[in-house]
Amino acid sequence: MTTISTTAATAATTTTATTAKTQTLGQSDFLNLLVAQMKNQDPLNPADPTQFTSQLAQFSQLEQLTNLNTAMGNLTSAQNNSDKLSSISLIGQDVMVEDSNFNLGTSPVQIGYTTDGTATTINLQIKDSTGKNVATLSANDLSSGSHFLTWNGQDSSGNMLASGTYTIALDAKNTSGTAATVSSLVRSQVTGIDLSGSEAKIVTGGGEYNVSAIQGAYNKDQNAFDSSTN
Repeated sequence: MTTISTTAATAATTTTATTAKTQTLGQSDFLNLLVAQMKNQDPLNPADPTQFTSQLAQFSQLEQLTNLNTAMGNLTSAQNNSDKLSSISLIGQDVMVEDSNFNLGTSPVQIGYTTDGTATTINLQIKDSTGKNVATLSANDLSSGSHFLTWNGQDSSGNMLASGTYTIALDAKNTSGTAATVSSLVRSQVTGIDLSGSEAKIVTGGGEYNVSAIQGAYNKDQNAFDSSTN
């Protein structure tokens, strides 16, 4: 097919507004180029029908991909909205999240650990906002799974600590004396749901967490974990 200079000029005029906003060739741009090419072809040397058919096939594929992307975007948005709304049902329940930070108020808190069962000793060191170790809890259950201890908020001397944010530092050893694989957990009751962000956040007495961080949800009075009091 003969290339005509007016084809490029017409196409450039047609797509100027679009290319000013994006560098991606969209459905409208592709169709405009195709129509401009047909209008400006040399009557004595028309476009090859095979090539024209190929271009139509490409346009059809582009349209299908665009529709698929739009559908997937709508599906993702609908799923996110559904997840946000379903998270409201968590209010009043206890949730388990994998985190090392938690808030201490006036009531005891449940903190814990998950282990693969290879640890021979597990100690939960509780540190304040300055990094000072204020209390240490020793784990009794070393079997595989998730386990919780109820900490009454007192330091190693029996003094009640001030409300605030504290951190769990796990010291776990296996039979060879090297570090064992353990993760810290926090269990707390859900008091509210924050739907303002792209992902819903649960509001608990122990802090705020993304819904995706939840590893379990239980009725408030359900004794789902092995627990002991410091």
